[in-house]
Amino acid sequence: MRETLEPWDTGKRVLNADGTVVGRLSHVENGRGYVVLDPTLLQTIKAKLGWGSVTDDAHPLDSGSIEKVTDDAVHLRGTL
Repeated sequence: MRETLEPWDTGKRVLNADGTVVGRLSHVENGRGYVVLDPTLLQTIKAKLGWGSVTDDAHPLDSGSIEKVTDDAVHLRGTL
């Protein structure tokens, strides 16, 4: 487990501290992640394929808000 994001984390689910899925990591740029809240199926597929990009509906994730990064999800310290 780690607390920093890497480009290969794109497409992972993002979970609040209580385990609620809030979205998907759509893009990672210079260690900063961008989350699309409740993404559409198309956005999810694009993210998993690494075709995601920063859009107006993507929310930036501060590194301090990440509790841990696992094989399949980004776990937040609080809520998004």
